[in-house]
Amino acid sequence: MTRTIDTRATLSYTGSIVKYLSAAMSVPLVVALIYGEDALTFAASMAIGVAIGAGLERLEDDPDLGPRDALAVVSLAWLMAAIVGAIPYIIAGYGNGSALGHPINALFESMSGFTTTGATVTAEISFEQHSHAVLMWRQLTQWLGGMGIIVLMVAILPQLAVNGAQLMKSEAPGPGLQKLTPRIAETARALWLIYLAFTLLLIGILFVLGLTGLAPNMDLYNAIAHGFSTLPTGGFSPEADSIAAFSPIAQWVFIPFMVLAGVNFALFWYLLRDDTTRMVENTEFRTYLGLVTGLTGVLAIGLFYGGAPATEIGGVTEGTLENALRQGAFQIASLMNSTGFATADFAQWDVQTQFFLLLVMFIGGSAGSTGGGIKVIRWLVVFKTLRRELYTTANPDVVRPVRLGGEVIDEEVIRGILVFTMLYLLIFALAAVFIEIDTARIGEPLSGIEALAASLATIGNVGPGLGPLGPFGSYEFLPNTTKLLMIGLMWIGRLEIVPVLALFIAGIDD
Repeated sequence: MTRTIDTRATLSYTGSIVKYLSAAMSVPLVVALIYGEDALTFAASMAIGVAIGAGLERLEDDPDLGPRDALAVVSLAWLMAAIVGAIPYIIAGYGNGSALGHPINALFESMSGFTTTGATVTAEISFEQHSHAVLMWRQLTQWLGGMGIIVLMVAILPQLAVNGAQLMKSEAPGPGLQKLTPRIAETARALWLIYLAFTLLLIGILFVLGLTGLAPNMDLYNAIAHGFSTLPTGGFSPEADSIAAFSPIAQWVFIPFMVLAGVNFALFWYLLRDDTTRMVENTEFRTYLGLVTGLTGVLAIGLFYGGAPATEIGGVTEGTLENALRQGAFQIASLMNSTGFATADFAQWDVQTQFFLLLVMFIGGSAGSTGGGIKVIRWLVVFKTLRRELYTTANPDVVRPVRLGGEVIDEEVIRGILVFTMLYLLIFALAAVFIEIDTARIGEPLSGIEALAASLATIGNVGPGLGPLGPFGSYEFLPNTTKLLMIGLMWIGRLEIVPVLALFIAGIDD
């Protein structure tokens, strides 16, 4: 008989997380007071969120979590974060004609933010339609979700540090969690400090570009807003034209930071401690950089010789080297790491290039990064396992372990990676079929490739898809049933499927 989930302990831990996460609304509240917009919205939303969290927290005085409880806490905490995070959108959007006033749209936008997906149901992004405070909240939700809500709470709340290892393992992107320090809370703080340092560095550079006139419309608000969405590989922008709204120099600045966001943050910890060999000899890191470089080269060459259709935003002129290199590097860095920023409307590019970008979305960043997708290390293990199986089929008497970086990978880890990859591809394919059927039902059909891109953009936390869901499009026109499916895809995609699915089988006997 298996141990079922301790509901009271799970809800109590979830309540603690929701209560303190709601306090983050003080940031857009300050913005609201500065601009004189929506202050009451965020004061009320914060009060509601804290009340919900405090109520749940009181269900158990001294909760103790088992492994299944930890899975449940992580899954429910992310779901509750999105629900509470939707409250400001509903209050601010209700009655002013904003799509965010609808509860499903608000939940979609909130889940997209916290999971760093960057897909939006907002057809019009402007300060005329939305306040500075609401748009800053969109940005902040991405930053909070980037390194992980649970990692943040373990870093700042002593009561969560007791079960911190179980919680962080359930949330960590990738097949393993590296413990950098003897105490798990110190590990969480180290990761968040590195994340914060990169964010502040990018904000500083962008603000200087604005001051010097190299990026004319990059004021302090935009610098902070885009710092909040770059390092978490989020993709939201308060500008309707995304990064295309800024100068080429500013666009070049974003590229290395998007690439850095796709690197395992534990490697930066070792680098700070003068242990450069960890990064240099890391197989996943070398493969990741090789893929970014190689894919950028392929796309840039294609754009240089073939160009891209001239559109209102980001057309690439054939034979223009700098533009081809910048567009190629930007799209690869953005889509491979699931950032979702855009400098060009690649939804208008030729079908061959769109298929190429679709394959790029499948790759993902590194384990331990803020990037989404399947992750580079999993693809390495999958291909090495396939090669091993082909070899042993031809040589049945040979025992050949799978190695990565000279170390033998445990068969249980390999099995877990294969199961995850199969689940990911199966859910992705089934969701694409549902999306195509459901959109046809309301007379707004998506083509096959557009439905595939929509499914991948949400489960992979990429954001932009193809066609009307492209980088300058909106998910607003989709039926509510498809939006609810996509909310679920973003949720399970960020938590890498297993913790969420485990909720539904936790009470079943083995």
